Amino acid sequence: MAENTEKREYRMEELAEAAGITVRTLRFYRERKLIHPPRREGRIAWYDETHLARLRTISALLERGHTLNGIAELAEAFDHGRNVGELLGLGAPTEETPVRLTPEALADYFGDQATPENFAASLELGYLGTDGGEIVHISRRLLDVTAALVREGIPLADVLSAGRRVREHTESLAELFADLVLTRGGTTEDLQRLRPLAKSVVEAELSLAMDRRLQSGQGPQRS
Repeated sequence: MAENTEKREYRMEELAEAAGITVRTLRFYRERKLIHPPRREGRIAWYDETHLARLRTISALLERGHTLNGIAELAEAFDHGRNVGELLGLGAPTEETPVRLTPEALADYFGDQATPENFAASLELGYLGTDGGEIVHISRRLLDVTAALVREGIPLADVLSAGRRVREHTESLAELFADLVLTRGGTTEDLQRLRPLAKSVVEAELSLAMDRRLQSGQGPQRS
């Protein structure tokens, strides 16, 4: 028996009831462009599961203290963000595990620092992308490390700024190692096979650089 993949659609009253809001509130959200326009069939407006998910996200963010203006900015940033395929490169090899998240789940990760400005910076940096109606962080490791640094008291904006600088350096390192292999007749298969060696060199050099920084006393002095 074939599986029914037809998506459910809702009239305005049905959608409002499913989302736990009034029709008046739904109209207000639509006027503020917090949700996408519905599909029109004559004079009837049809909404789908993506509209319902967005309404539930709005309610969750409001409960966490976000303003409608902030939510509108966040929604616009996500609607205009790159999709995860563009970020990772369709079919490109990767050792990173993308993580699917809702906006409220991201808010749980970063608390009051989960601002539209920081989300927009994450989208610009390429940490966040979209996949249909879902938000995707490109790397579980980067997400966990970013959250850990924020818990240590480092502002999320500063972590993202540092991430942008690290990106510049790592792009140069990747180009250097690729040239080392490919200019000597190596193939992309060789580059993939030797990838762990490149990572080991970078990790060892970073470890040694941290040792030198600690030994030289260039870090902040504590009383």
